[in-house]
Amino acid sequence: MNDQSSLGISRRGLLGLFAASAIAAAPTYPKAAGFLRGGGDIRRLKMYSPRTGEKIDMIYWIEGDYIKDAVKELTWFMRDWRTNDVKHIDLRTIDIMAASHNLLEVHEPYMLLSGYRSPKTNAMLRSRSGGVAKNSLHLKGQAADLRLASRSVSQMARAAASCRAGGVGRYSGSNFVHMDCGPVRSWGR
Repeated sequence: MNDQSSLGISRRGLLGLFAASAIAAAPTYPKAAGFLRGGGDIRRLKMYSPRTGEKIDMIYWIEGDYIKDAVKELTWFMRDWRTNDVKHIDLRTIDIMAASHNLLEVHEPYMLLSGYRSPKTNAMLRSRSGGVAKNSLHLKGQAADLRLASRSVSQMARAAASCRAGGVGRYSGSNFVHMDCGPVRSWGR
């Protein structure tokens, strides 16, 4: 038996068509181990950018496979908004963000403050603040700075840290959490 129906619709195509309705019924496993607990068979990421006015609500992974066009759209969304420079966003970072969002059990989208940063943008930010790393993982497309109106910095940081998959920075004074796919570590208050 092949995966193509007599109508010419593949199994993957059929899943894509029904993904939006299936997301509400997708199982979550809040007590499972690993950083993707709660990921289910479908992974979704919702964000908006106050800098560009753009919004995204994207299913980017179905049953073990990343959806190439969805990942491309997420990469564009997370570009350096100051320069429009684009760098591929590491899939591990996207997974950490999605898993943390699931663990927080919220429906509101993340506010994306910073995704990829060009060297020019990073240098400019470093000149204005001592809190910007010279070799920031934002330069590699491996980090995001995020905010949720309905959750505290502590709640977001705990969710991200429970993934045990990368760095988590608490920036309570600026009301955001940094998530990255680098070494497991945490900082801030």
